[in-house]
Order: sequence, then structure tokens, then C-alpha cells
Amino acid sequence: MILMKRSVFLGLVSAGALVLASCSPRTETAAPAAGPVSGPVKTLRFSAIPNQNSTELKAKFDPMAAYLAGVLGVPVEFVPSSDYKASVDMFKNGQIQLAWFGGVTGVQARAAVPGAQAIVQGQEDTAFRSFFIAHKDSGVEPSETFPEALGGLKFAFGAETSTSGRVMPSWFIRQQTGKTEDQFFAEKPIFSGSHDKTCELVEAGQVQAGVVDYTVYNKRVAAGTTDAGVCRVVWETPAYPDYNFTVHPAVDADFGSGFTEKLRAALIGMTTEKPELLKAFPREALIEAKNSDYAAVEDVCRELGLVR
Repeated sequence: MILMKRSVFLGLVSAGALVLASCSPRTETAAPAAGPVSGPVKTLRFSAIPNQNSTELKAKFDPMAAYLAGVLGVPVEFVPSSDYKASVDMFKNGQIQLAWFGGVTGVQARAAVPGAQAIVQGQEDTAFRSFFIAHKDSGVEPSETFPEALGGLKFAFGAETSTSGRVMPSWFIRQQTGKTEDQFFAEKPIFSGSHDKTCELVEAGQVQAGVVDYTVYNKRVAAGTTDAGVCRVVWETPAYPDYNFTVHPAVDADFGSGFTEKLRAALIGMTTEKPELLKAFPREALIEAKNSDYAAVEDVCRELGLVR
């Protein structure tokens, strides 16, 4: 798929805004200090949006915490998040200094904390995709064109502000059908809370169709936890920018001047030094990112009222 340009997103925005919740208001943070602060050694705490089972995420990210502690020379702790909003709130409140956000939650977090930076993304995140999936008995067949029959089915999104599990799929529904989410679905969709749960609901027949992060679906199929013959991909979206590691601007004051760049290098270094840790995402490689990489997503979020 071809990566969507900013102008394409803005063209979609002009079609009309979806009814989505706005994020928390902006808060100011202190300017970074020039050098390390005295006193007890602080702990770098990081989290990740719970797009999968929280227990599994902790098991996957704890080894990454150990790796970062060894490279950076400071204690590092993974802190699970209860939901997408909680991960943004923890970042805004300074309870975590680093987070693996989706495109939308990353935009929300950086808007709430001036000076926050997207520093690393997955190689795949420059051109991410969502899979619309349906049960084999739904009557919907895989297609290269958007299957409008999905509108008559019981449907599941992931989390309400999930980039790949709700926000961008809704935009593509509008682009393909000319209808808003509310207009398209005959029955109000449910929110499963995670991509894993959406896959499980569709395969069990509790809902007839849904939409998920393509990397989660592919990983589940490869692991044998999702049967691709029962829970089938019926349409693949165009590409868009998504996940990223965003760092709090206070880290240079807390851990010493230049710590942000050391952290960026340590994360990217996992690609060659500890490639097995990338299975937590999952990604083939981690590469440098910057806030402007997500400008198109930010424009959509502002038009939708997801950020102010």
C-alpha cells in the first residue's frame, strides 16, 4: 500500500468530523536542566498502550526494561496501563517518562506535554495498516474493494481512541462509502478494548466482524491462536503512520543532559543488540522518529476534537 500523504488526510477531514471524545487539556512542564540532578538515582518508568493482554505485555516488556537499565545505567521499570486514556494520563502527570503509543495517543500525549518528542518508531510504522476481519459464516468474502456488507453486521472496534482499531478505520469507512460510522452501521458497534479481544470475539462468533492492527492479527495466526480460515481478513486499509516511542521532556533534567538522545540510541540499538526484544511490539526494526512524522494524524485529531 502507498503511504497516505498529509493532504489525503486533510481531504478526508473536510468530509466532516466523526463524533469522538476529546483529550485532556494541555499542561506545562518545567524546562530541562543543563546537567544531572543531585540526590537518589531516579527510576525511568515506561508504559505501552494496552492493545493486547496486559499480563502478556508485562512479560514482553520487562526484558526490555532490563536491557535499557544495562545500557543507560539507571533503574528502568515497565508500568502496565489499564487503558489507552490511562497511558496518556500517566504520561501527562509524569508518572511515566516514556511510552509506546499509537499514532493518536502519541499525538494526544505530546499535545498535553509541550516539549515531548516522538523519538523512535517501528520500521513498519511508517506505513501501517488495519485489517477488517469477518467470521467465515458472515457472508462477507475477502475483497480488494471495501465490502459495504460489513455495515449490516454486528461489528467490533478495539479501543475508542485506537489508531488502527478505530480512528483510521472509521476514516476509511467514510472515504469508501461516503457515510459516517454512525450512518454506516445498522447496529451500533461495540468496543472490545484490544486487538486480541476483537480477534477472539470474531472467531467465536460473538460478533460477525471487526477491525484490528494487522501485526497483531498476523502474529496470532502465526502462533495458532487465531484460525485464519474462520476469522478471515476481508479488506486491508491504505497505509498511515502509527506507533511510536514518545519521551517526556523532563528526562534530561532527571537523568542528565543528553539523556533523550542516549535513550533514542538505546532503543534503536535493540535492533542489532537484542533483536529478540522486538517481539514485544512486534517489529522487524526500530528506527528514528520525530513529531513531524505524525503531522497528518495530528491534523485529523484536531479536526475530530481528539486534541486541542
